[in-house]
Amino acid sequence: MNYVNQPYFLWALVLSFVFTFIATPVLCKMLGKYLKDTPTALKNHKGTIPLVGGLAVLLGFLGSLSIIRFTTNFPTGTLHNLRGIFLGTVIIFILGFIDDIRKPKGLSALTRLIVQSIAALCLIYFNVKIQFVAEPWGSVLTVLWVCGLTNAFNLLDIQDGLAASQALIAGCAFLLISLPSENVYVNFLAVAIIGSTLAFLPYNFGIKNIKSFLGDSGSTTLGFLLSALALGVDYSAQNPLAVFAPLLILAVPIFDTIYVSVVRLLKGMSPLHGSPDHFALRLHRRGLSKRQVLSYIIYGSILLDICAFIVTKSSFIITVLIYIAVLIFALTFAIFLKERGEIKK
Repeated sequence: MNYVNQPYFLWALVLSFVFTFIATPVLCKMLGKYLKDTPTALKNHKGTIPLVGGLAVLLGFLGSLSIIRFTTNFPTGTLHNLRGIFLGTVIIFILGFIDDIRKPKGLSALTRLIVQSIAALCLIYFNVKIQFVAEPWGSVLTVLWVCGLTNAFNLLDIQDGLAASQALIAGCAFLLISLPSENVYVNFLAVAIIGSTLAFLPYNFGIKNIKSFLGDSGSTTLGFLLSALALGVDYSAQNPLAVFAPLLILAVPIFDTIYVSVVRLLKGMSPLHGSPDHFALRLHRRGLSKRQVLSYIIYGSILLDICAFIVTKSSFIITVLIYIAVLIFALTFAIFLKERGEIKK
């Protein structure tokens, strides 16, 4: 069966959107007074905000793909991959949910890392892993990739719409690149992420007096799903260097994590210690409104995704030039973000 010519992708998109869009206000009403985020020195939102976005996104993702699973005939092996992704996603969500409940203290970094590694091993067991590196290093890199990106999305979730919009844009990019492939589970996974995040975004900004955050459960779940999604796409059919295309698609959370970690280390702080050093917050302090910051980041992400698509279709030389240009821009941008009187060592 040629799934590209069938309406199943549209159904997965609609179902994930509907489930999340309906679930969010219902969960806000049911769990909002128990699961909530309060303002702190680093969080300047007004009042307490329900942390149910993660559960709503999970319901949209799992609900839509479960229905699609039982109403289509997946190719042999597809269900096998999805089992690993489903299992790992549930593990990551539960970890984040417990962390949300225990706020503001939360779980220790070591506990989170161990559980995230277990979720990554679930992917490896079901053959969702880095394939272009020989074992055992392929599995080692897979664990590092999954844990790194899971935490990167958690760190990125410091402004309304930022993490969710990045997940939405990345999902579209992975779908665009993967759609001609035979990895059907990748296509459905991307569509489910797109539908769920698209439905949640209005509530993240606040509509009809209903506002919700993703919480650690939501941001880490999205990070994990995108890390798994990236592992299933074939990038190098025309160009071997295109295997690094996911670094362009997910450049925003990766850059933010590296940048804020380096800045904290240079300040003599632990990279795990919260601080207002995220590049989005620094842009805001330079006079940009939060809406402007979010808009510029979205535009930049779309441009990087276009670059990622180009490298999968281009020659070796063009790909190298794109990678060099992006690296130079990232370094220049990092220097631009330096604030007056900072780190004079």
